[in-house]
This record gives sequence, structure tokens and C-alpha cells, in this order.
Amino acid sequence: MMKALTVLSVLLSTLSLTVAASPSNDAPGVRLKELARIEGVRENYLTGYGLVVGLAGTGDTSRSKATSQSVMNVLTRFGVRLPSLDVHSRNVAAVMVTGTLSSFRNIGDKIDVNVSSIGDARSLVGGTLLVTPLTGANDRVYALAQGALTVGGYRYDAYGNLLQKNHPTVGLVPGGGLVEVSTADDLVSQGGSLYVLLNDPDFTTAERLAEALSAEFGPNRSGSDITAVGPDRVVLRLTDGERRDYVKTVQRIESVRVVPDNVARVVVNERTGTVVAGGDVRLAAATVSHGDLKVSIETDYIVSQPLLVARTGNDVRTAVVPQVRINADEGSTQSISIAESSTVMDLITAMNRINASPRDVVTVLQALHRAGSLRAQLIVQ
Repeated sequence: MMKALTVLSVLLSTLSLTVAASPSNDAPGVRLKELARIEGVRENYLTGYGLVVGLAGTGDTSRSKATSQSVMNVLTRFGVRLPSLDVHSRNVAAVMVTGTLSSFRNIGDKIDVNVSSIGDARSLVGGTLLVTPLTGANDRVYALAQGALTVGGYRYDAYGNLLQKNHPTVGLVPGGGLVEVSTADDLVSQGGSLYVLLNDPDFTTAERLAEALSAEFGPNRSGSDITAVGPDRVVLRLTDGERRDYVKTVQRIESVRVVPDNVARVVVNERTGTVVAGGDVRLAAATVSHGDLKVSIETDYIVSQPLLVARTGNDVRTAVVPQVRINADEGSTQSISIAESSTVMDLITAMNRINASPRDVVTVLQALHRAGSLRAQLIVQ
């Protein structure tokens, strides 16, 4: 496991050297499109309740009253009226249908929808979703869903034997949602302003973003036209020409490059022994003592049997007596000295030399973080 840590550290170092040495024609920094979004561009969640039909006896049982009532309601729409006691089909399942409606969708566009069973159906394989209205948080219908399900699993059982793969009670209808309401909103506010929202709010990054936009849209603008109004947003007041051709304006905004001010982080996965640290993570001077204490507990059971007794009393019986031995072996303690401005990779390399386990690496990093030597956020998975 520690060899894996060493190999990962070497790969990260090699990757960083390769990237630094390779020529690039791109300007420094990251495109604004990867760091932020325009206010008004968002996704909307849709939900609906429907029925899946055509199942081969793997649908809801008669215990699911909601399914029986839904079947009766559907049949009533087609002029068929049956008593509730006559509905015993196992080929139908009640489901919840969910979908995501992104911005700038037009009427007639298709979206994917997910279907999940809410009853006691065993499998949705081979089913077909009936027409299901999908509503938003305001109870308005934005799309209609229907179509054959694609299930990435199966379940077969017979005579007490069960064979199952993945989750057969969840399916997907590719392109099964038909958009009924357009979501093409105007991104420009009534005051003629466009707001750029950072995905990770940061004061320094917001100020750098405002400076980059000012350089892109010309130095002749007023200082108040492009302003960072908070760590999460930058306001851009558009001219009349930019407002009329706001598509080209947004394209220019998304192409601006910014150098984000990232926070140093160290991510540790104790289960796999993976340690990932940014190149700007540094350690302050510290000393780490690594000790190994092994405790073993052994138990022997001895049977006490009364011998040479012709007639035993009521309280005389065979007894099991446990004998416990506890041994403690404390190995030699080894120390690691960390110089000022050392990297996390230097620490891992030093711990590899003393054969430290991945759990020991996590413990040392946590201790250094509490002591203030690890100058980064520590994320343990």
C-alpha cells in the first residue's frame, strides 16, 4: 500500500513537470466558463407520478392500494369501470418520474427522465411508462413523459433461488420527456446589467475577475460599470449595443481568462491509501514521532470435571474456566524531522522509509493539521 503512495507521488511530480515543460499557446489562467456562470442560467427539477405497464408479473401486489386506485382511474378515462376488488394485475407498477429542465429549452425539445418504483414491484424490466405530466416547484406542467424503460439490471427468482444485478426497480427513458413550456429567459436585468456568479465564492478571485472583464471590454468604461459586488458575483453594466447582441457579449465574457485564488487542500483516502495534495501545499517545521504498539490477547478454555465422586450433589457440575493472556509489545519509536517549506510529498517519502501504513499517514497528517504545521485544508474520505 505504501508503494502505491510512493508511485502516486512520483506520478504527480512527473505530471507537473510534463505540463510545465510542454509548450502552450493558451493564455495563462482558466476560462471564466469553468469558474462561473451567468445569473439566470440554471436547471429546474421536475417530478411526476405515473404508471409503468407491460411488466411480466413483477409489478406491484394487491397490497399497494395506490397502484390499484391508479389503474382504476386510468381505465375510467377510457370508459372502463371496474370495482376495486377486481383489480389484481401484477403487470403494473406505480412510479415516480423525475427529470431536469435546463435553461433555453424550447417547446418540443426532448429530455431524459428517470423512473423509480414506489411500491413493492420486483422489477421494471420490459415496462412502458404511460403519459405522465412533469411539474415544477410551482405545480406548473413543464413536460410530458412517456416511453419504454431502459433498466440496467435484472431480478429473477424461482423456488427460493434469487439472481439479481444492480437495481431493477429504477429505469431510464432516453428522450422520454417532451418539453411543453419554453425556458428561454432574458439574462439581462431591467437596469441593463449582467451578473456573473462564481461557482466557488472567493474575494480575491472575484476582484481578479472584475479586473479581467475590465481589460476585455475596454479601459474607457467607467469604474462602476464592472464591479465585484461580493465574493460570489461581479456585475457588468452593458451598453445599448451589448444589450442588443447579448449572445456575443456572453461569448466574450466566457472566453475571459482568470487566475483563481485556490485554497490549498490535501485529500486523504484512508481505505485506499491515496493522498492527493496541490503543488502549493507547504509544511512548517515540525518533528513527528512514530511508534508502534502491538497488543495480542489469547484465551484458553479449560474444562473442570469432578472426578472420583460417586454421588454428586445438585450444585456439582462440569465448569468451563477461561484463562486469558495479554501480551504487549511496543516497537522502537522512530522520528521524522520536517524542514521549513517541505511538501506533503517529502513527508510521504520519509514515512515510506519507516514502513508506515496508510492509516499512520492519515494520523500524522491530522496531527500536523492540528499543530498548525500543515498549511492547507485536510479532507479525509
